[in-house]
Amino acid sequence: MTREEMLALLADMAALTALAADAPTLADMPRRTLADKRIDGPTSAHVIEEVHTPLNLAYLTFTTGSSSFQNIVGITHAELPERVAAGELALSAAGARQGEEMLVCYPPLINVFTPQALAKLGVQPRFLPRSSRDAFLVELCQRQLRLVVGESSFLRAALQEALRLGIRSLLPREMVLVACGTPLDPALPELAQSLGATLHDLYGCQEFGWLTLDGVPLREDICLLPEAQQQDWQQLVVGGLPTGDSFPRLASGHMLNPAGPVITYARRRSQPEYELIIHACTAHSAVTAARTARSILRIKGRVVRVAPNVQTAALENVLELRPAWPDEGVGLILRGERQTRLFQRMLEAQQQYQSQAKNDPLWLKQE
Repeated sequence: MTREEMLALLADMAALTALAADAPTLADMPRRTLADKRIDGPTSAHVIEEVHTPLNLAYLTFTTGSSSFQNIVGITHAELPERVAAGELALSAAGARQGEEMLVCYPPLINVFTPQALAKLGVQPRFLPRSSRDAFLVELCQRQLRLVVGESSFLRAALQEALRLGIRSLLPREMVLVACGTPLDPALPELAQSLGATLHDLYGCQEFGWLTLDGVPLREDICLLPEAQQQDWQQLVVGGLPTGDSFPRLASGHMLNPAGPVITYARRRSQPEYELIIHACTAHSAVTAARTARSILRIKGRVVRVAPNVQTAALENVLELRPAWPDEGVGLILRGERQTRLFQRMLEAQQQYQSQAKNDPLWLKQE
């Protein structure tokens, strides 16, 4: 082949490369912006950074850092239906109205609701122009936004500031305050009542979505299991995965709803920490079970192990919650569709990833 022929071949390859639809340019790549996730508001604790997010994840978020360093959380497509339903139920039960604006003090909280839940209710999140107490009061009073979502101590401090400044009459009437992100500030209920506002205590986490409202579970797959060493405390487990949070058993129920069994404002880290052991699962391969365990550790931060004699292709999942140290107590068995639903969703996500992996031809790996 002559040099002229080689150059002609290269030119043909260049033309075909420009037309290739299966190999995107940077401009062709799909983008998921803060606006797409409905969290396009300012915070003082973050920097906006673009990342390459795998297509097998619905989106990325981060833990709040309340108990340790902030950790990346991956949300799979398979677990979205339960997360969306819980967020929709939380807003509906709190009294959100179709089509109204909701003042959100901390934008990352939308990741726990999911934008799909907001879209189903037609609720429009509105963020502060700046992440400050003064900006909150100006926005609240000027726009008369009835529905407010924010961290409880921030809400308490801001509303107390409104009283100190003598602008109580400018506050919206019949406010609905949805306190979330941190344990309920003990001074907020009385303050809310004095202002004629309705207060709700919304508990959840970035890993699993919203879990309870005023102590009432928002999902069917939530279990309250007694702690091994202190039976007067119960730990909350979602679909087979432990949250790491425990709550006292109180006959009086939640302070905002006596029928709510989860005392979310008095929570503590579970003692002892529990690991998850897979004894049987619906996956057809122990390899898939092991990969699911690694995926859960990576994107949910929960330790999952596969029993050496694990039964695969089982009719139901059988999981054991076991203390990290054997002498700290006995294990608890979870089984069936309801008690292991979130674990099943993670299995489904892993199976889908294995059958429809989104690989780049320039990055091939051998296991």
